[in-house]
Amino acid sequence: MFSKYQTSVARRLKKQEALVMLMNEFALNEIEAQIFFQIFDKDRNEVLSLWEFRQLYQKVGAKAHEMIQLFHKLEEPATGYVDIWRTFDALTHVDSGKGKLTEDEIVTFLQTTARNSKTIDLHTFLNMMSRIKVYTGRV
Repeated sequence: MFSKYQTSVARRLKKQEALVMLMNEFALNEIEAQIFFQIFDKDRNEVLSLWEFRQLYQKVGAKAHEMIQLFHKLEEPATGYVDIWRTFDALTHVDSGKGKLTEDEIVTFLQTTARNSKTIDLHTFLNMMSRIKVYTGRV
C-alpha cells in the first residue's frame, strides 16, 4: 500500500502523498488524515518514512475509521472532547495487546491522556487508542 503512493525511490512519503494514502486507504477525511499524520510523523519532518508507516499500521491497522467513529460516539455534543465517563465504559470493551484492560489500566490511560485539563480531543484520543492497541500490560 505504501509504495503505491511513492513518487520517488526513497522509502518515504511527502506529507501530501501520505495524506492522500491515509484518505484513500483508511477512509479518512483530510482533517482526520492530518491528525494521524501528526501522530505518526515522529521526527516532525513533514515526511512519513516507511518505519513511521509501519508504526501507524501496527498500532492502527484498518481500524483508523472505527477509532474516529468511536470518538464521535463518545463526544460531548459540539465540544470536540469525549465524555470521560462514557469513554471509561467504552474502554472496558476495547481489546489491547494483552486483551481486555483492567479498571486500573483504563484509569491510568485516561489520566495520562487527559492530564490536568481533564479533556480528551480527537488527536489525544487517537494517540491513546494507538497506545492501547499495542499495550501488553508490561511496564
